[in-house]
Amino acid sequence: MASLRCKRDPCGVICLILTYFSVFYADYVVIQYVLIPAYADSVWGTLHGSLFNLVLLLLLACHSKAVFSDPGMVPLPDTALDFSDLRSQSSRMNERGCEGWTVCSRCETYRPPRAHHCRVCQRCIRRMDHHCPWINNCVGELNQKYFIQFLFYTGVASLYSMLLVVWAWVWRIRNERQGDADKEGEESPSKHLIVAHYIILLVESVLFGVFVMVIFYDQLVSIITDETPIEQMKNRLMIKDRSGCPSFLSAAPLSANSSVFCWLLPLHSSLPSVGGISYSALPDYDV
Repeated sequence: MASLRCKRDPCGVICLILTYFSVFYADYVVIQYVLIPAYADSVWGTLHGSLFNLVLLLLLACHSKAVFSDPGMVPLPDTALDFSDLRSQSSRMNERGCEGWTVCSRCETYRPPRAHHCRVCQRCIRRMDHHCPWINNCVGELNQKYFIQFLFYTGVASLYSMLLVVWAWVWRIRNERQGDADKEGEESPSKHLIVAHYIILLVESVLFGVFVMVIFYDQLVSIITDETPIEQMKNRLMIKDRSGCPSFLSAAPLSANSSVFCWLLPLHSSLPSVGGISYSALPDYDV
């Protein structure tokens, strides 16, 4: 399924390559030009290196889970459905508690409440938030947790790398001022290379940090209000009874039954049964 999405979205492939390149480049600069020169004979170098790589490992793990996990695709029926009697069944839908089910003309199937069609994935996604090229996948009911974790660890890594680079730059300037007078007028090619790496990593950290901070804030607003951006765009501002709690607690990716420790790790959460209803390819009435 992931390979099919990659073929349909070349922009997503480019974003995936850029993401992994940026992560490995940040790790290279921090280890080679920040920690080794500044903490060569100190235990702090090992500590910072271990913590920074742990953050990057969690970042990559969450990103991989968000990329390859099913976002909540609505299952397709085994046989083609006949929608000619849809209007005559509307009263029976209401009687049996299937309000909100709609028909997707592209997938040619029924879709549960709050599901929307993704033009890139060419499938309907349950509680679809948006299609993100950075994970080359939709953000939906089943992988929103991994996406939010990816944003969180990306922000932590960006902040961590900025602090390390700034500190190393200050340490290098201070050592140059205390250096020998014979080396004061010399121009070292390696010095300019190190400064170039510092600047590139700072720019990368600031750009990615600000970018994920904005998206992370948008995700928090979506969780607190229990309203996806698609629903906000459609002006669905009516207060509805949705299991009595925001999606942060009721959604499968962020199940309230999970411990706080599990929220920090890309671990699978069991799918909740909201109101005792489990989604299938067909609503609970005869077709």
